[in-house]
Amino acid sequence: MYIVIAGAGRLGLVLAKKLKEDKHQVCIIDKNETLCNRLARELNGMLIIYGDATYPDILKEAKIEKADVCVSAASSDEDNIIICYLAKELFGVKRTVARVNDPKHIPLYKYMKVDNPVDSTSIIARVVEEEASFTDVVNLFSIKKGRLSIVRVDIPEDSPVANKVLKDIKLPPNSVLVSILRGPDIIIPYGSTVILPGDEVIAATLINLEKNLTKKLIGKI
Repeated sequence: MYIVIAGAGRLGLVLAKKLKEDKHQVCIIDKNETLCNRLARELNGMLIIYGDATYPDILKEAKIEKADVCVSAASSDEDNIIICYLAKELFGVKRTVARVNDPKHIPLYKYMKVDNPVDSTSIIARVVEEEASFTDVVNLFSIKKGRLSIVRVDIPEDSPVANKVLKDIKLPPNSVLVSILRGPDIIIPYGSTVILPGDEVIAATLINLEKNLTKKLIGKI
């Protein structure tokens, strides 16, 4: 797929790198010229465009009309809504995904027909509020017509993956660790990340593989 990402903050960059690893074509747009110049040197094979993605001319430069998905990960809800609206209504992009910075703006995202507004605040709130035991798996939400699940798994002391490096852990197919909640910290996992007892792991997997993922992470279902 060809994916255009507006916003080269931490979220946008992590997403872009992951999509590129998965062999997708990725274009990043950002308003920070210095950052764009650095990314152009560091991210070989990725199109980097300096400019404001709320302007149609910048979206044209990114060849947005060829994109399968437009992701807006800006720090402003207003920008995210405008970018997704332009991508969909002006350039015919079939699917738009946007970062929601303030949950009170969700009705506006829906009104403007953003396909997938992602409210990380509500997701984390559900993790905090959920009183799950170490053997529980909490289904946070499902997407793609119920085929893909985002789940939270608490890692117990006797977990088969506790104190292991992520690159040495073989997860079920089509499963990936998205983030780790460790005390007050939110960690984006890499191959060198060590999974510790007490970690709260946010993972994405196919719904029919939830039990396999649970068994892998906590050793029982």
